[in-house]
Amino acid sequence: MSANASKLHSLTLHEASELLGRREVSSLELTQAILARIDSVEDRVKAYITPTPELALEQARLADGRRGAALSALSGVPAAIKDVICTQDVRTTCGSRMLEAFIPPYDAYVMEKLKGHGMVMIGKTNMDEFAMGSSGENSAFYPTRNPWDLDRVPGGSSSGSAAAVAADECFYALGTDTGGSIRQPAALCGVVGLKPTYGRVSRFGLVAFASSLDQIGPITKDVRDCALALQQICGHDPRDSTSAPVEVPDFSAALGPDLKGLRLGAPREYFHEAMAPGVREAVDGAIRRLEALGAEVDREVSLPSTPYALAVYYILAPSEASANLARYDGVKYGYSYTDGDSMWDNMEKTRQFGFGDEVKRRIMLGTYALSAGYYDAYYLKALKVRTLIRCEFEEAFTRYDALITPVSPTVAFRLGEKVSDPLQMYLSDVFTIPVNIAGLPAISVPCGFSEGLPVGLQVIGKPFDESTILRVAYAYEQSSEWHKRRPPL
Repeated sequence: MSANASKLHSLTLHEASELLGRREVSSLELTQAILARIDSVEDRVKAYITPTPELALEQARLADGRRGAALSALSGVPAAIKDVICTQDVRTTCGSRMLEAFIPPYDAYVMEKLKGHGMVMIGKTNMDEFAMGSSGENSAFYPTRNPWDLDRVPGGSSSGSAAAVAADECFYALGTDTGGSIRQPAALCGVVGLKPTYGRVSRFGLVAFASSLDQIGPITKDVRDCALALQQICGHDPRDSTSAPVEVPDFSAALGPDLKGLRLGAPREYFHEAMAPGVREAVDGAIRRLEALGAEVDREVSLPSTPYALAVYYILAPSEASANLARYDGVKYGYSYTDGDSMWDNMEKTRQFGFGDEVKRRIMLGTYALSAGYYDAYYLKALKVRTLIRCEFEEAFTRYDALITPVSPTVAFRLGEKVSDPLQMYLSDVFTIPVNIAGLPAISVPCGFSEGLPVGLQVIGKPFDESTILRVAYAYEQSSEWHKRRPPL
């Protein structure tokens, strides 16, 4: 192994890829370094549900055997995959007892793409059950901990993916974002997370929570890595009717050092009294730096329907969940209770024991909103407000190239602090949810610290304009040092 092998786990994706390209390190060495790092810190972080060391070593050897061929930047670089994405012959639990023993017979589209580029899968990451949560505490197995402070949450639902990247337990990871589940944990863990435009990345093989909101995206150590990872998972997929047949640009080509000529808006509805003072200070400092980089920032832009986004989300998402999760009946696959007095009793007990409290709460909310007496009053009205929110974003983007907001109103909170108060937990996503409702792309990039914990800046873009938000995030990142900080594990 190389003389600097003890440092290999701390490399970024592009640094590791460059070393591979110059043949200064092998994929096997990178994989062994990551596995050693997992052995060192995983018992404290709990980022993984299913580590796959044997598979990773096998894939690393295959990647090394293909060296010399024209390979992508991701070839041979170990990655982690959120456990809601189907992986052929590797257990996919969704963080739930319902699927604890489920082994998919096929790969998700993103896995097909990554395998085609010579990926090395280091394991499946922990998550809130069926992606329902903002803290990682809803996993049926154990909570993931924030690498910056092991007594605090990493955010969720892509808790394990964000924590694994922050703790150097992989070089990059995939997560999913339904209401902020990539961006919020990325912000709380001090890494970069991008939620692509709805339809940019195929959802084939993604276990559904809320089908009109879910989207797969990358979590990485810096913005260049994010552009590289996003490049490889995009593309039209005819198996997903919501997959958009749009061109995939070279995202890395958009990265540059300045923002001259860009107009950015900072919607005032995102800067309210719920923000912790330290978060406001960090985000305000980031906005000043963006102005110094040449961007024109307007702090007077307004998106007046934003305060209703949280209510809209918690009608639409549970409604879609109540339909999607009806497939878990104990008959076709997954956990099955078989000691009841009838088929109906078995089905009831399967769901009673197979689902956790948060999943059952959202199923009940959604079933209620869709019921005959309340469909018009709740679900239909939520759809109308969703259209208003989308239209307000569209109008704003006639004047601005991107919008700048906080990611989370607070830094990472303590484990157990909000578990007994679902409403307080739901408020963690108040700044990220509108993006999903409107189907827009958005990225979280580290912009400072408060109470010794990371703060994230959110950049929201026009539909299918990931290039611009990557440009803004990269220029800001390169002008600061926040992304270079690492947790004191």
